[in-house]
Amino acid sequence: MRVALDAQLTVGTATGIGEYVRGLASALRERGSDVVELRDLALDPWRFDRRVVWDQVLLPRRARASGADLLHCAAGTMPRAAMPVVVTVHDLAWHEVQQHAPAYARWYFGPFSLARYRRAANVAVDSQFTGDELLRICGDLDPARVHVVYPGVASDYCGLDRQSGDRATILAVGTVERRKNLEVLVRALAQLDGARLVAIGPATPYAQECIALARELRVADRLEMRGYVSRDELLLLYKTAAVAAVPSRYEGFGYAAAQALCAGVPCVVSDCSSLPEIAGGDARVVAAGDAAAWSAALAAALRGDDDERAARVRAGAIARFAWASSASAMERLYASSVDR
Repeated sequence: MRVALDAQLTVGTATGIGEYVRGLASALRERGSDVVELRDLALDPWRFDRRVVWDQVLLPRRARASGADLLHCAAGTMPRAAMPVVVTVHDLAWHEVQQHAPAYARWYFGPFSLARYRRAANVAVDSQFTGDELLRICGDLDPARVHVVYPGVASDYCGLDRQSGDRATILAVGTVERRKNLEVLVRALAQLDGARLVAIGPATPYAQECIALARELRVADRLEMRGYVSRDELLLLYKTAAVAAVPSRYEGFGYAAAQALCAGVPCVVSDCSSLPEIAGGDARVVAAGDAAAWSAALAAALRGDDDERAARVRAGAIARFAWASSASAMERLYASSVDR
């Protein structure tokens, strides 16, 4: 069986979905699957009009021309296609927490995409939380076609030679947007003398609000907004940071938490959405809006209180988020989709 894999979000600055596609493609090939990655380097995937042209026009054409038996739409959107389709739904943020986005984007990634999911042979979701949300919002979707398949974590995180934390760096990885709730870490920083907060990821206008808050609280000199960094720089931060913090109010999976656990980094996550599920008891869980609780949890991690647990649970996290397991589960979905 030949699988056409939508790899358009690996073009340019790849974020979580780009990481997902790269990891899945590699793991499938290692297992001997025939995978054709479909992308167009001339199209900017972060321009809405280009994204729609790719999704709805070019992708199905190129899938058909590739000779594939099945199309895997790995970015959460899907076209009509003259072959079975598996779609991965990473989260339902467009329905829950993206009210600030333009109406046309909310419609396309929201109701329009939901209607498409009903046509999919199978739907993969990144967590049980996302699966439950999808079935709640799309009540007529057959639960038997919705399958939890955890994404894998790349081997360079799993094999990282973790050093003792520097007792100062709080690492926050992810697009700096409102649902990521970076502001609670800025407020906590004001209570953590000597600590610094390093935020990694593309910025939205919300980043300026966090900077303004840091100035108001007189911690701006301890807040670093580094934007998108190289892989080597990111791995060095995971290697040396005292703690990784994931305070999001909404995550369909929470790659930053999974990566931290697999790298052996002490981790603190919020009590929202999928994060307690992904942490699996291996990290501190704190109420998303409680800055005092975040201060206390981060202070403990900065002291080194969580280092032993992070090292102890690392092997279990690596097993839970192994790309080989994820690819194996996806292969079973492919087979059942073609056999329908």
